[in-house]
Amino acid sequence: MSHRIAHRITAQSRREFLARAGGGCGALALSYLLGRGEKSACANGGGAISPLAPKEPHYDATAKAVIWIFIDGGPSQIDLFDPKPLLNQLAGQPLPAGIERAFTPMGVSDNPILDCPRKWKQHGDSGLWLSEWLPHLANHADDLCVIRSCWANGLNHVGSVCQMNTGSILAGRPSLGAWVTYGLGSENQDLPAFAVLLDKPDEPPGGPRNWGAGFMPATYQGTRLRSDGAPILHLATPKGVTQEQQRRKLDLLAELNRQHAAGREADELEARIASYELAYRMQSAAPEAVDLAGETAETKTLYGFDKKATADMARCCLLARRLVERGVRFAQIYCGSGSKWDAHANLEANHSGLCRASDQPVAALLADLKRRGMLDETLVIWGGEFGRTPMSEKGNGRDHNPYGFTMWLAGGGAKGGRTIGRTDEVGLHAIENRVHVHDLHATILHLMGMDHEGLTYLHNGLDETATTTEGGRIVEDAFV
Repeated sequence: MSHRIAHRITAQSRREFLARAGGGCGALALSYLLGRGEKSACANGGGAISPLAPKEPHYDATAKAVIWIFIDGGPSQIDLFDPKPLLNQLAGQPLPAGIERAFTPMGVSDNPILDCPRKWKQHGDSGLWLSEWLPHLANHADDLCVIRSCWANGLNHVGSVCQMNTGSILAGRPSLGAWVTYGLGSENQDLPAFAVLLDKPDEPPGGPRNWGAGFMPATYQGTRLRSDGAPILHLATPKGVTQEQQRRKLDLLAELNRQHAAGREADELEARIASYELAYRMQSAAPEAVDLAGETAETKTLYGFDKKATADMARCCLLARRLVERGVRFAQIYCGSGSKWDAHANLEANHSGLCRASDQPVAALLADLKRRGMLDETLVIWGGEFGRTPMSEKGNGRDHNPYGFTMWLAGGGAKGGRTIGRTDEVGLHAIENRVHVHDLHATILHLMGMDHEGLTYLHNGLDETATTTEGGRIVEDAFV
């Protein structure tokens, strides 16, 4: 050992030695993560600086974006997509022998069966069954992949909405939109990667946690676009402040924040810095994206802007199309936000009104995506946290049913004109090809080009996945 080298070693302070050793361990960890070949936010898709930079999927994707129309409150599958003629024959009678009673939030239900006075008809070349409440959607029967055998674990709205969004009935996990954003980034760095639209001012049960990032950095959470007034607040530069002044202010804040973050674990601070930068870029990009003035009168009429009943959902659906058209990765619309579909009483008035408000805008969204050549690469999802029971509640309503309910997929690689799974003779339990929430999430991620077991986030020493430790299976019938 030469004197020069020995001197350099002995002159090093203990603090310097520990700092350098710690940095070396961090480099080893980074090298390990980069070598795993997994889509990790740490790896950032191969060295990209922004956590929202576009990342390569695990394999070729059929869908580049998602629009999820979340039916808030639980729609009645046996009045919309899953015809059960036996209901009218057994109306007023107990459940048939051999069918297990349902445990509802009110206890074990022995209520009599409620009839279903719907008129049903087969539609399209596929002969898909839809009720009279969905006349516009019926024109797109051959685009719909209807899953009649969904099931979940929650009994009440707060836990069930949380599970349908995050995979767990307990709070604290990232939403599916956050997982997609984490795994794939955004194709537009000037708009939120994950946008949330509510058709009513009321939030769904659980509020923002349904589009939150859980244990991930807040960068990946959804951005709510408001239903009244300007969809995104505070986009305009304050009066008297020039763009140059605004830019200098943000640069100074960013520098101060980075100095503070140096040598600290500052994921939340980094997320805050990123959000400031996104907000600045959105000041120029977002107003154009949410401005519907440039849409033709024909397009607005197609969605239903000219009718009071459909105007709210028309706005949400058209905004969702404009957002994914501009590179937003995940757009979620809450239809009937605030559990409006929760028809414990007077189901006829409740569902007929909500179907009237949403059927035309949703059908228009499918038609508009298709004519623009976007449906093949945009996965549209329809469904809520659970369905409704065949038994009556309060004489003319239906209770929560997480045991067997319906959701549908369209576009993005999903095969239309087919039904998957089956419920029992009265529509209470899924009994064939059962599809759990985790299976649904695994399938959505698969269509987006991601392996639900390979998309991981290290949290508390565990490689967490979107389908939690309970796993999930890909529903191949939906796309093969």
